[in-house]
Amino acid sequence: MSTAILTGTPVPGSPLEGELRSLGFDVRTAPDATAALRLLAAVPAADRVALVDQRFVGHLHTLRLALTDPRFPAAAVTGALTARPEARAALAVALTTVTNGTDGGRTGATTDAHPVRTGGTGLVTEAGRPVTHSAPATAELPLADRVTAALEADGTDVRHPELGSLVAAVPDGPAAREEALAAVAAVDDEAVRLRSAVKARDGFFTTFCISPYSRYLARWCARRGLTPNQVTTASLFTALIAAGCAATGTRGGYVAAGLLLLFSFVLDCTDGQLARYSLQYSTLGAWLDATFDRAKEYAYYAGLALGAARGGDDVWALALAAMVLQSVRHFVDFAFNEANADSTAATVNGKAVVGTPTTALSSKLDSVGWTVWVRRMIVLPIGERWAMIAVLTAVATPRIVFYALLVGCAFAACYTTAGRVLRSVTRKAVRTDRAARALADLADTGPLAELVARVLRRPARALPGVLPLLIALAGGGAAVAVAASAPLDSPVLVLGALVYVVTSGIAVAHRMGGPLDWLVPPVLRAAEYCTVLVLAARAGVPGALPAAFGLVAAVAYHHYDTVYRIRGGAGAPPRGLVRSLGGHEGRTLLVTALAAFSTAEFDLPLGLTVLAVVVAVIALAESIQFWVSSGAPAVHDEGETA
Repeated sequence: MSTAILTGTPVPGSPLEGELRSLGFDVRTAPDATAALRLLAAVPAADRVALVDQRFVGHLHTLRLALTDPRFPAAAVTGALTARPEARAALAVALTTVTNGTDGGRTGATTDAHPVRTGGTGLVTEAGRPVTHSAPATAELPLADRVTAALEADGTDVRHPELGSLVAAVPDGPAAREEALAAVAAVDDEAVRLRSAVKARDGFFTTFCISPYSRYLARWCARRGLTPNQVTTASLFTALIAAGCAATGTRGGYVAAGLLLLFSFVLDCTDGQLARYSLQYSTLGAWLDATFDRAKEYAYYAGLALGAARGGDDVWALALAAMVLQSVRHFVDFAFNEANADSTAATVNGKAVVGTPTTALSSKLDSVGWTVWVRRMIVLPIGERWAMIAVLTAVATPRIVFYALLVGCAFAACYTTAGRVLRSVTRKAVRTDRAARALADLADTGPLAELVARVLRRPARALPGVLPLLIALAGGGAAVAVAASAPLDSPVLVLGALVYVVTSGIAVAHRMGGPLDWLVPPVLRAAEYCTVLVLAARAGVPGALPAAFGLVAAVAYHHYDTVYRIRGGAGAPPRGLVRSLGGHEGRTLLVTALAAFSTAEFDLPLGLTVLAVVVAVIALAESIQFWVSSGAPAVHDEGETA
């Protein structure tokens, strides 16, 4: 339950109380700050509380943005302030400070006032922001604004949402109120709300072919009480039905699969737009959206492979290669973003080194409008990728679909990775301990590599520059090369995996703060996945590649889950879970041993299937338990460009 405490001078005929009730607030009135403090103390500690001046004039969506967003402990606009349970104690202290008159006797001086942001014409503050008017210098600031100032003075982070053309004002007198009401009437807040439901930065296909109508579908869902998680689930089921249609191996099935996949993507866009439209954000929702995207895409790959097999064409190796490439692409994105999320520029002679030739070129290209869209399209983001898959499924064959995916994703991976490597080398950023810890968690190191790291920690920490990355590359390359060349029934296979165990331990033994250390986790992902792919493809026995597909899918789920826990501020999975799954090096060694010591034709497929089931059960059980019961703060994931 949420409670709104109305303060200040009552205004006859004001719709404010009704608007607050429509947003789910129980409305109470306090004639002065002392009464407001008493009402605040009476509200249960687990409830959200808002302080709103009764003279407030503004759009309903202004109040919605300021008072109902679940992502921020405290938020405010002119004349209105809200605090979630985690900020209630700070709110009580600030309100007590104001009530006792110890807030410095703040009045409505223009320099202290929060301007009325409308995005239109009018006065302009020293910061250059357009406003209609500020709180009058002759009157005391609204209680909500004074409490907001006290909160910020005490170090509480108060969110001030960007209002754009929306209005938030506390007019002093009839003339100012009429002016503010005219400003409200001049802007259609529902149109603003619809526009803001769409991501500001998205791919070409999504921006011009999906969002123009999916935003109205999001509004339709909101008006019928549907939640973003329900739409996300509907998108998943639609994609699974599409995969089932593709698995029929018929032309009609392929056409239906392509159409359903596109509709699944429409729903995938709608869930995020619904979250922004109705401000229904949650960590669980962001995790569902991200992991279901991967589940939908990889299930569709499996459906295409099954459909091709019905027609006599075995494309399981291509399906697995496409999944490996796409997953490694994502981990390049994730690792780079985590490494640089809170990094600072290096200094030379006490001056920060800012800007790089790469970023300068990027900015120059961004100044030419059409290049922005070209650069967004060539990285093959999810919209362009799914559109290509859907069209090629309907008009071509599964083999053609996978060839196009592999070529397109390989080019995109080279393009994005090269640019990020250049940025990392030239920017010379100083990585924080949090970022280094996140990279270590993304490495997914198991007990074997941990043992090597402990034994060789001192010499490993002395390795200069990019040598740890080169060692990881060499070890991963050795594991894949041996898997590709050594006899399948030879213990030599295990030797390559043992080399990989040692090199992996060395690579993660030092603090991952080097300019290119963010590449270590993607290298480890590529080494593990490619080893499984190569061994299953070389085995040449029925069921080996589908079993390998299932194993890589289960392991990839664990890795994506790790990413979204870190991004959601929930921390990495417990070390006990990582160790129980063997870590990347332990699984690689086990799969290699299965290939080397299999004595019957179906030993490898059976072993891979059992391992896939074990990984899936352990990872899924712990993950579902965590996300359902997680107390992590609400977030909204805007998605990866890849």
